[in-house]
Amino acid sequence: MELPPPAYLFISFIILIFSSQRTLTQDPACRNTCNSLQIKYPFGTGPGCGSPLFHPYITCTSSGGGGGDQLILKTHTGSYPITSISYTTSTLTINPPYMSTCTSMQNSPNLGLDWASPFQIGPSTFILLDCQPPTSSMTTTKNTPLCDPSYSFLCASIYTCPDVVSLGLPLFPPTNTCCVYSPANLNEKGELDLRALKCGAYTSAASLGEYPIDPVKWVYGVVLKYTYGTLDNNVVDSKCKGCEISGGVCGYNPSGNSFICVCGNGLNSSLDCFNYGLNQVYGWSTNSSVHLLTRNI
Repeated sequence: MELPPPAYLFISFIILIFSSQRTLTQDPACRNTCNSLQIKYPFGTGPGCGSPLFHPYITCTSSGGGGGDQLILKTHTGSYPITSISYTTSTLTINPPYMSTCTSMQNSPNLGLDWASPFQIGPSTFILLDCQPPTSSMTTTKNTPLCDPSYSFLCASIYTCPDVVSLGLPLFPPTNTCCVYSPANLNEKGELDLRALKCGAYTSAASLGEYPIDPVKWVYGVVLKYTYGTLDNNVVDSKCKGCEISGGVCGYNPSGNSFICVCGNGLNSSLDCFNYGLNQVYGWSTNSSVHLLTRNI
């Protein structure tokens, strides 16, 4: 039986409202934690989560072996576990798997960031190890010294670590095989090129703590700064806070990069988890994702 016009319009309106509430469901669902880390915008746990400018660089993956999930930064040189995030200072700390520490000295591959990513080297204290002496001859492209002699005591400190023998160095090796390179820069490929610097390894301290002469008590890791575009700032101010207050996770529609609030009941909204039917569209400019990493060495 053919429906009368008023009934037909009413049913069409209900279908339209329902479909507007059910935008793309995330798979896997966006989460506000990854292991022990709190995940907030602009970070996300998978496709469609957080800001599209930060995907596919950031993802929450299973480490396997019962070790739980782990937030990972992926670049052209490898995958780096993220150990902490500061949303106040817009920084994060990564733990490169082959970076040396006082208890684990090892030869290191190049550390690199993607030029198109929203990340750059932050205020870490880099120490280049097992370098070809004399390190005083190491200079930048502007012919300025690469090593900071005022921090040479850090070289003396790190070379007291018993594990330096795993690098093939004697205990207490000459400090002229070590270079405190801070702030560190990346080359034209976006890499800390150890082979070009004629060094075998590196370590990085996110914090020297209260005991700068005791490398056992340093907080090891590489601090990265992150930035995002003007439209992302607008999304944070006008949309994301309300979404998170309503219990949702900020995300985006992968088909159009428009903002959506991913809600725990399986429904997504363009506003927040309290307002499904009042849809508005906010988008990102992919061009705003380009940021300089550092100066070239």
